[in-house]
Amino acid sequence: MPIGFELTPDQKELQTLASKFAREEMAPRASECDKKALFPEDIYRRAFDLGLMNLNVPTEYGGSGLALLDQCIITEELASACGGMTTSILANCLAIQPINLGGSPEQKERLLKPFCSSYHLASFGLTEPSGGSDAAALKTRAERRGNHYVLNGQKCFITNAPQASLFTIFATIDPAKRDKGICAFVVPRDTPGLSIGKEEDKMGQRASSTATVIMEDVKVPLENMLGKEGEGFRIAMQTLDSTRTPIGALAVGIARAALEQASKYSLQRTSFGKKIAEHQSIAAKIANMTIELDASRLLTWRAAWLVDQGHRASLESSIAKCFSSDAAMRICDEAIQIFGGYGYMRDYPVEKYLRDAKLCQIYEGANEIQRQVIAREFLKRFA
Repeated sequence: MPIGFELTPDQKELQTLASKFAREEMAPRASECDKKALFPEDIYRRAFDLGLMNLNVPTEYGGSGLALLDQCIITEELASACGGMTTSILANCLAIQPINLGGSPEQKERLLKPFCSSYHLASFGLTEPSGGSDAAALKTRAERRGNHYVLNGQKCFITNAPQASLFTIFATIDPAKRDKGICAFVVPRDTPGLSIGKEEDKMGQRASSTATVIMEDVKVPLENMLGKEGEGFRIAMQTLDSTRTPIGALAVGIARAALEQASKYSLQRTSFGKKIAEHQSIAAKIANMTIELDASRLLTWRAAWLVDQGHRASLESSIAKCFSSDAAMRICDEAIQIFGGYGYMRDYPVEKYLRDAKLCQIYEGANEIQRQVIAREFLKRFA
């Protein structure tokens, strides 16, 4: 497939569908859900009905079966309305990707088909209270006992945990083995011993619920392990390699909304007898925001395109996620500056964009880790 920048008719149709849903159903509720930390499950159910959820699940198992670039196109549109709602919608892709990567045909048939046959939410359980970025140091234990494993430990900052019916959990058979001892498991919500802690009171993305997952002697049958013992770390890293690119698209969507709001305001607000957009300092801000937004989208689309062509794209996906989320923070910050005092008030949407954008620098691998990945992957060319 040649490189090009024109969307196909199918991609334009997806973009239109997602944009309409974002504009008509998500955006009108975004402010209220943010202020009250409401979880708008009716919106998520509607997203499922429209095929805007389970985007990475193959069609034979009931998902949308979309290419990664198509997922990014949808994600940008949704995120332009609300970053928090978009995170909850995308969380299924993150939680299910380990099954796509490490599951046998039997496991996919057994686990994915029922999950996708009707509305359900899933959660990805990797991060722990004692460490997030050092995933190889996780402490949740998995002990083999006959025909099952027993899991004990906690996972924190887990998106959709209070509502999820399915969890992909990463645990170790021996902490001393670090990445070589990690295993991946699929754990249904109703498994005895699995419970959910209190919901976190977050700075941003407040329409998405986040909580701790607690496991106390949780029995998981052998047939719910993905891959073999010790393959969990590889599955987790491959999952993040593919799912962090849509986080770049999510950041692009938030930044785009901030730029659009700031641009409209700059053409309405006057000072010193002219529109503030005509002042050189404001025009320069708009120009820099436009440049960074365009670069973010192009980097994200490149990473997605490479994955869709079957290439390994650890470097490119890390660049896309890192650059786009950092750029989103700068763009949202400048949007507030253009609004002046009004931008600091919750009556206007730009302060929410900044709070929502911040999480993009943290989840799916903090940007400090992304820079380590970028340096490591790039330096391989000279080793």
